[in-house]
Amino acid sequence: MKKIITLLLALVMAASLLAGCASGGAAATPAETTAAPAPAETTAAETTAAETTTEAETSATKIFTDSLGREVEVPTHITKVAVSGPLAQIVLFAICPDELVGIANEWDEVAQGFFDEKYYNLPVLGQLYGGKGELNLETLLASGAEVVIDVGEPKGSAKEDLDALQEQTGIPFIHVTAMLSTFPDAYRMLGDLLDKQDEAEKIAAYLEKTYANIQKISEGADKVNLLYITGDEGHNVIAQGSYHAEIIDLLSNNLAVVDEPSSKGTGNEVDMEQIFNWNPDYIIFDPSSIYSEIGDDATWQQVKAIQDGNYFEAPQGPYNWMGFPPSVQRYLGMMWMAKLLYPDAADFDLYAEVSEYFELFYHCSLSQEKFDELVKNSIGK
Repeated sequence: MKKIITLLLALVMAASLLAGCASGGAAATPAETTAAPAPAETTAAETTAAETTTEAETSATKIFTDSLGREVEVPTHITKVAVSGPLAQIVLFAICPDELVGIANEWDEVAQGFFDEKYYNLPVLGQLYGGKGELNLETLLASGAEVVIDVGEPKGSAKEDLDALQEQTGIPFIHVTAMLSTFPDAYRMLGDLLDKQDEAEKIAAYLEKTYANIQKISEGADKVNLLYITGDEGHNVIAQGSYHAEIIDLLSNNLAVVDEPSSKGTGNEVDMEQIFNWNPDYIIFDPSSIYSEIGDDATWQQVKAIQDGNYFEAPQGPYNWMGFPPSVQRYLGMMWMAKLLYPDAADFDLYAEVSEYFELFYHCSLSQEKFDELVKNSIGK
């Protein structure tokens, strides 16, 4: 590139000298040559060279290897990002909120007041896996997305699915695997993909620190017997060993042992007799379940956790802190659950920790008043 610019400058200077000779003017002295302003053509040449450089940088691509081992050609500087679903949306909002060209589904009402208003007007893209919808390819193509990013637990057919969609749309599809303990590595991979290494490292360092602290509490705890209950009637449980149960299994003795743990956020359906048999010391109810009805229900009063008042509703805002989808917001759930179950070991200020998370991942501040509202059904009675 330097050779090209040098050649252009030489040609311009030669042309200027020829023009001077043709006019019959006297040759300039050395002093005059030094003081004379640069010819206008030089500026034009430099501008042309700069534009050429910018165009080359814009059109440049690189090969990125995703978590599935797929080598995908992507733009070197990505400015328009589409998400494959709500899990990816939560992850990517932390590192590239202004590059998002759409959201997976409409914002829940509980999210109102947390995010900047501009993010509510993004088009709805749908989701690749799970849920009731599907990826809206027409909206995706109209969004101008330069890449579609899928984050989370890889489905068995993920490689084939992403290859097919990539061929169909002409848009690169990338999968980044992220489990509870590997989110730091996932963010570092995203930092390399999106050329946001500094932002990614800040997030990854926070997650590593938080996970190490909670893991230490977990290892030293005498685990309580617990169920996480979902469903309109409270007859679904998040089973031990499922992807959705990572926090529950980490911080408690998850009594919900079933033959085939469900991969769905609704969990496994059981009956009251099974819940009586498990008879947990603690119950956490999903925000969409029956927490508010339990106190006056004679049937549920037969369960030890209800008798002892050790039942709680998972905090929600702007997402369920325990997952659903099982994204990075589960780090909030880890901190809350550790503080709830093992307050002596979890000697941190929960409000301070949650506030730091909100600043880093949601780009907003959290008042003490708002925090108290979020956990009003989620702390010891």
